[in-house]
Amino acid sequence: MTYTYSARGRIAMVSEHASPLAALGGPDAGGQNVYVARLAEQLAARGHEVTVYTRRDDPELPERMTIGDGVRLVHVTAGPATHMPKDELLCHMPEFGDRLAAYWHEERPDVAHAHFWMSGTAALAGAAGLGVPVVQTFHALGTVKRRYQGAADTSPAERIAVERRIGRECARVLATCSDEVAELGAMGVPENRISVVPCGVDPADFAPVIGRRSDTARAPDRDRRRQVLTVGRLVPRKGFDRAIRAMAEIPDAELLIAGGPAHDLLFADPEAERLRKIAADFGVEDRVRLLGGVDHDDMPRLMSEADLVLSVPSYEPFGIVPIEAMACRTPVVATAVGGQLDTVVDGVTGTWVGSDAEGGAVPGGRGGDSLGRVVRDLLGDPARLARYGAAGRRRVLGHYTWSRVADGIAGVYGDVSGAPSLAGGTR
Repeated sequence: MTYTYSARGRIAMVSEHASPLAALGGPDAGGQNVYVARLAEQLAARGHEVTVYTRRDDPELPERMTIGDGVRLVHVTAGPATHMPKDELLCHMPEFGDRLAAYWHEERPDVAHAHFWMSGTAALAGAAGLGVPVVQTFHALGTVKRRYQGAADTSPAERIAVERRIGRECARVLATCSDEVAELGAMGVPENRISVVPCGVDPADFAPVIGRRSDTARAPDRDRRRQVLTVGRLVPRKGFDRAIRAMAEIPDAELLIAGGPAHDLLFADPEAERLRKIAADFGVEDRVRLLGGVDHDDMPRLMSEADLVLSVPSYEPFGIVPIEAMACRTPVVATAVGGQLDTVVDGVTGTWVGSDAEGGAVPGGRGGDSLGRVVRDLLGDPARLARYGAAGRRRVLGHYTWSRVADGIAGVYGDVSGAPSLAGGTR
């Protein structure tokens, strides 16, 4: 069968649980939602026809709608039209794949881009027999989750085997960092089938906001507590408990935790209750504030006002928070794991710490300092904070804008599809 390519590329994005419409901060709503939304907007703004397929989780949602800068969103019926934890969705992926096949028989995309492993199963099923190349971004790998969570891993038992199959069958795997490349290689994915394109940030949205923290070195303001911010979903692996314990060593600072449900619903959140208890046990409850979910538009101000941002998960496939903070010219203290090894340059844009509570080892042979000591030393050195902040902003502009991300991904689309419009050519 011969296909004629249009002057505009047709891109299908499959994101079974992470809708670009979802409110961030819930257990299954985070960086993947942002990634899908921003990439789709960038590609649509360049004139491509972009359609995002996500599972219908509300009976009131329309089948089709337009969002952002002309992005088409399709709510696919697969299983009950209600919210379900993503780890319970695998049994509905055959139906999702059948419906993708029906959509794509009517209008064949030039390329399909699957986000998360379950989306990969559906996209490969939908593309079968149509000659549609499937590009896969895992966003997180089952091997890594199993390694760090052990018995607490709620992923379906077949996840790792399915991810290996997807890696063999898709046209290309998009890794977001060098650490993921190594993991994919260990899974048996050939190196020539892997392309590295990081996640991104909009430097116009995430930019320094004039606030109480200066962008130039100055002596600490003794009339206020230093402000440390940590951001993310309220799940144990994000390390918020470790950040709270560190506050015992930083008596002149307060910790803000942004994420989770709305502030007035935090009382019913088990993880929020666990964190409050830890703060009380360590005698720092008066200096730890759980903000709940923070609107995306308010995050640049919050990050700009912080003296530094902590990102201390036990593991992190990429980690969008460090580059958002760096875009706001705020230094970062980050665990030396996953994508944070690429984004945060130790001693230049921030400081690495070990991934365990005792400090552990970090690349280069350092380690052993407690998180509290690292943060206290940084807060006491305003010149270094300012230097790190400025370097972080420069690094984001050079490597992590959504425009650069879209350039890299469009190049991959062009490679695997042969569509001139996606490769940057014209008919």
